Amino acid sequence: MTDKVSHEEFVRRAIVSLRKEGYKGIHTVFSGFNDAFKRYFAGENPVEVTKRLADEGKIVLRPVRGGVMIYLPEEAPQRSSGDDALKKMGL
Repeated sequence: MTDKVSHEEFVRRAIVSLRKEGYKGIHTVFSGFNDAFKRYFAGENPVEVTKRLADEGKIVLRPVRGGVMIYLPEEAPQRSSGDDALKKMGL
């Protein structure tokens, strides 16, 4: 029997190998990540696992249409604050 990688290692490998050129993250649905996760981990729920990893600071989740984008913490886009938006609006 082959040894399986951990959830964290699987997700990190997925982000690096499934992302399209020029992008730093992957869409969990459109990249095939969710299906691959369920097959590799025999039906485990990728949503629960990615939420836990995000809570632990090991990945970053960003909600998008149709699912979420997942990023490595060091590569995640920075969120702008409300102050930044007001400044750009000249207010």
